[in-house]
Amino acid sequence: METLIAHPKNKEQLTALKAFVKALKIDFTTEKSPYNPEFVKKILEGVEERKAGKRGKVIDVENMWK
Repeated sequence: METLIAHPKNKEQLTALKAFVKALKIDFTTEKSPYNPEFVKKILEGVEERKAGKRGKVIDVENMWK
């Protein structure tokens, strides 16, 4: 058989997906993300800002290790 990996975007989708799978009597397992949700949020915000054309944080590479 195949393994399907779904990526629900919110709790509503997750709940509906679990109900659907249970209704079909399909075995499933869940895994929590190993990443801190606050960290993930910051990273995704940064990605969106870059897509919007914002520069982001500028690092002085000459003095980076001092």
